[in-house]
Amino acid sequence: MTGRAQLPVAGPVRGHTVLADADGTPYSSLRQRPVERAERYALGKALRKRVPRSSLGEWSPPADRRDPVELIMESHVGRVDRLVPVRVGRMIESPYGFLRGTAVVMADDVAGLPATGITPVVCGDAHLGNFGFYASPERDLVIDLNDFDEAHPGSWEWDVRRLVTSVWVAGRQNGAGEDACETAVSACVEAYRDELRHLADQPLLSRSYQRLDVDRLAQESSKPLRSEVERAAKRARNRTSDRALPRFTTEVEGRRRIVEEPPLITRVSDAEADELAEALDRYLLTLAPHWRRALGGYTIVDIAHKVVGVGSVGLRAYVALLEGSSPDDVVFLQLKQARRSVLARHVHGESAWHAHQGQRVVEYQQALQTVSDPLLGWTTVVGRHKETQQYYVRQFRDMKGTVALDAIDPGALADYAGVLGHLLAKGHARTSGASMIAGYVGGSDNVDMAMCRFARAYADQTEADHAALIKAVERGLLPVERGV
Repeated sequence: MTGRAQLPVAGPVRGHTVLADADGTPYSSLRQRPVERAERYALGKALRKRVPRSSLGEWSPPADRRDPVELIMESHVGRVDRLVPVRVGRMIESPYGFLRGTAVVMADDVAGLPATGITPVVCGDAHLGNFGFYASPERDLVIDLNDFDEAHPGSWEWDVRRLVTSVWVAGRQNGAGEDACETAVSACVEAYRDELRHLADQPLLSRSYQRLDVDRLAQESSKPLRSEVERAAKRARNRTSDRALPRFTTEVEGRRRIVEEPPLITRVSDAEADELAEALDRYLLTLAPHWRRALGGYTIVDIAHKVVGVGSVGLRAYVALLEGSSPDDVVFLQLKQARRSVLARHVHGESAWHAHQGQRVVEYQQALQTVSDPLLGWTTVVGRHKETQQYYVRQFRDMKGTVALDAIDPGALADYAGVLGHLLAKGHARTSGASMIAGYVGGSDNVDMAMCRFARAYADQTEADHAALIKAVERGLLPVERGV
């Protein structure tokens, strides 16, 4: 990825320091004059000379391309050994499963591709499956980006490339022809451009208020997509902590216990449970005062290790059951280990900006989402030998859900891809660079066509890499546990 595009900004007022976020990123003092919107737009438009929009469609594997299997094996270092076969098993199921688990491979590939140097906060893993439903603090069901393990300041093109590739790969998996995949990708990028250009003209604060409620999504969707959104929303509204009690817990000697389902849900030792409980007490301090007090009225009843996702398999992840003033007043919290974003070394070299990776995930989730889980926070687990691991914490059962991939036919795929392009643009516009990106992408379909070429070429690459992983498994280079 290229460096940041340089903006002419007013210097700090004499006698006052430049402010900065927790990660060290500077932001303007209220005594500084921001760069005018028209000037930013012009700067973005001027970038077309250095980075032609057609160049965004380029992909061919370079001669020195890293072996994707080696990158996958490197990413397994530090994971729970017994779960690595589960992760490999999920990645070899399909090219789409491979794509989901290999953000590290794509990051390595796109790092050297043409890019404008405009670097808002990006999701870092914006594939089709990382958008979904969840409850707002007002208990409305909304749809937005919902995975931020790799979130980091970076190239906006990275997110768009990853999203359109996932649309093409998923379309093929669902039986869509190449024309249908191209239509879906074009709809995705067009929606991204249109929303970016719309938000770039809005007052700065207004950009932060934009959100998409699921009921509105259903009303505005075409019939094939509307019916699936309504089904998925109904399922999501039933995914709450109290409804999870019969599914995930049982009563043992008068106390609730999380049910084991090895290897996906397993008990933790008493010592590990104590370490996690201490970490959850520290987590409370990262919440807003009201939510700290509210959650402080609950007591930890049980904690278990629970495997989630594809890319996260093997990292440490736990579910904690908390009980309030009655047995049916419960909250499930999820603790997920946070490691350095796969984008970090490509954007900032080997030096990390963030002292705490859990804090990074939380702050960038709140930056990219219009509304976020009010119980979102971070903590550090200190082991018996003083070793430390960094985590972020969120609600586990909070009306979370997604549109099922196998339910999206070719007609609905284009509509849904357009929704995701809209949401991605909204997230990028909330952080920085909206006017510059809008100036660069413009009103024509040049970027759409380029991204269609890239998505098709990188979908081919994904399928080839997936085949290489299968061969590596067959040769015994990686352990595998299928169907888990």
